Amino acid sequence: MNSIAKSFFIIALSFTSLSGFAQNNLISLDALINKTDPAWPLVKKWIESAKNKVEVLPVDSAKAKETLYNAQVSTYATLGSVIYNTGGIMVDNGWIRILGSGSERLSRDVASWNKEKTIKEYGDKIPYLLIADDAIGGFFAINYGGLGPDVKNVYYLEPNTLTWQPLGAGYGEFLVFCFDSDLNKFYKGLRWSSWDQFIANLDGTKTYSFRPYLWQKDTDIEKSSRKLVGIEEMYRFNILKSKELNADAGIKKDDSKQ
Repeated sequence: MNSIAKSFFIIALSFTSLSGFAQNNLISLDALINKTDPAWPLVKKWIESAKNKVEVLPVDSAKAKETLYNAQVSTYATLGSVIYNTGGIMVDNGWIRILGSGSERLSRDVASWNKEKTIKEYGDKIPYLLIADDAIGGFFAINYGGLGPDVKNVYYLEPNTLTWQPLGAGYGEFLVFCFDSDLNKFYKGLRWSSWDQFIANLDGTKTYSFRPYLWQKDTDIEKSSRKLVGIEEMYRFNILKSKELNADAGIKKDDSKQ
């Protein structure tokens, strides 16, 4: 299989493998660890050629295995490879935090971070899977019907609108977006002039909160005050406020099959 075809095949498989997260019959760890053709070499190439600054956080083998099993994703898939081979990935000095299996700097892992947010128990049917977040309280998630009809695409909960916006990309394409795209363009109006001086040592359990809120009318981030808050607190506040502000435009349901 040539490299281009394999790239698209692995991206597609990453979607398929994630379906294990929604099954109550958990797949064994041995079955999830692909020893013949894992996705990590491809993801590593993306990292090595990245245009943006990318830092792969150290991985703890035992934690990686536990997270992989709880997440029920094969290492043949891009998400599984990130979980199994990284403690997480920091992009742009940590502006974007891509979850892996957890590390000192980014102590959250994909599986446990979703528990009590999108699922109650591992193996439950999942409306969406939280996979990454950023320094201003934005959250990235793979849609499983809870955000819209385009299942398996990545959405972004914008801190300036508190609505889930589709990125038109799956998980593998999302990684390439983080590594290679113009993030200043994507975050236009959401980065204050000296943002890079505050990010390098930012704890992965923290994010910035602004007053006035970014979603309030005519908010200028340059004139807003900011403080660090817990990422858990920020997520729960944004979800509740999203429902309040946007009604059926916040957390969406897939009504296409009804």
